[in-house]
Amino acid sequence: MTRSRTYLLTAISAVLFILLSWIFADGLFNKNWWDSEAYSNSAIFTYALLALIVASGLYQARQLPERGISTEFGDVTATEGQTEDPRFWRLLSGNVYWSLLWLPLRFFIGREWLTAGEEKLRSSAWMDGGTALKGYWTGATAVPQTGSPKITYAWYRDLLQYMLNHEWYTWFAKLIAIGEFLVGLGLLVGALVAIAAFFGTVMNFSYLLAGTASSNPVLFGLSVFIILGWKVAGYWGLDRYLLPALGVPWKAGRVFGGEGVGTHHIGEPSRA
Repeated sequence: MTRSRTYLLTAISAVLFILLSWIFADGLFNKNWWDSEAYSNSAIFTYALLALIVASGLYQARQLPERGISTEFGDVTATEGQTEDPRFWRLLSGNVYWSLLWLPLRFFIGREWLTAGEEKLRSSAWMDGGTALKGYWTGATAVPQTGSPKITYAWYRDLLQYMLNHEWYTWFAKLIAIGEFLVGLGLLVGALVAIAAFFGTVMNFSYLLAGTASSNPVLFGLSVFIILGWKVAGYWGLDRYLLPALGVPWKAGRVFGGEGVGTHHIGEPSRA
């Protein structure tokens, strides 16, 4: 990894964020500069996220020696029946110097969830009685006399109808609003991004089962990549410190007497 390659990765990340915001979100660069009724929907927020991508890339480039560093893999002992991942994917999903490419996905998905969550948290229809969710469930479970119902699977319709009949919307609406906000916040600050992205996909899947497409297919597909690249997807964020501290199920973190994962920081000599 060299400085020039880091600049290239930074440019790719910035362009990707612009394209995602332009193609899959409605005018994020053209909205009000500051929206006091929807902070996360303000245009300044979009430009701030773009600036963070560029700043992260410039910082990484400055930390690299002029000669660059080697990201070649050493010899891997062959294991019977084991297939090897392509070099590009191994770098993208496991090398902190390539983690810049995860920033546009994280920022775009996180921004979408944060905006959706903020809108619901500000709405009394979601936070005071759940009438908005009641209306959504009522519409989703309705079976028209002609044509196809919104929900394809009868078991899911029965589940929503059960929740509707027992007035679960009174508390479930708050759970959804808070959950969407926390998923967005977790992805934006890079805190336990795999868990945040997973719960995001759960909500996307639930909305799709209820017959709502909207942005759910896009967010679901992009979130899957975040989950696959969890080891370094949150490196430019709190996961740089959380993963070494907390560890993973198969490797204890420093809090529990181990080393955790993702312990190498940009600017430090490799521990290999």
